[in-house]
Amino acid sequence: MAVRAERVSATREQILTAAERLFAEHGVFAVSNRQVSEAAGQGNNAAVGYHFGTKPDLVRAIVRKHAEPIERVRRRMVAEIGGSTDVREWVTCLVRPVTDHLATLSSPTWFARFGAQVMTDPALREIMIEESLSSPSLQAILDGLNRCLSTLPAEVRAERYDMARQLMVHICAERERALAEGTPTPRSTWDGAATGLIDAIVGLWLAPASESAGARVDRNPSA
Repeated sequence: MAVRAERVSATREQILTAAERLFAEHGVFAVSNRQVSEAAGQGNNAAVGYHFGTKPDLVRAIVRKHAEPIERVRRRMVAEIGGSTDVREWVTCLVRPVTDHLATLSSPTWFARFGAQVMTDPALREIMIEESLSSPSLQAILDGLNRCLSTLPAEVRAERYDMARQLMVHICAERERALAEGTPTPRSTWDGAATGLIDAIVGLWLAPASESAGARVDRNPSA
């Protein structure tokens, strides 16, 4: 019984790894379950469906595989800064758990590019967002940023959160691609890349907001 459980676990891991790589390189819907099964070394073309169900279920399983270690680090970092009023500390909690996780994976990695593919697919991006927003630590970060940036209108904060998310997703994916292809990167390490990304996102959050019909900025928040 234990041997069978180990064999099933190994098969699932092989399928997850193969799917992550193929989805990252070609896009989710360009890859068939048969191709995933073959890449995972499974003679049965129905192996993906048997172990994971539908393709969205497989995508969700890949997201969760990486979300768990990222969440552990993020939870610890959030606990360390407590009720900080420093935007940079909250942004650091947002960025470094992801880049630190990517740094721990065997090279080449595919998760960042997989994430970029999923986030650009309307049918699947909700899975990534849903899994992320269900994270208690991520919600704590958003609450912390909202407290630090309370003078910004809610719609501006929402807009900038979307911008920051896109920046994180695509900068990490581009760095991962360059590393896989052996082409130069602006920073030599994931640690350095995280620093640059944090600098950019802090600047984005702290940039003054222009007053417009859709986003009125409180010029005198103490009044």
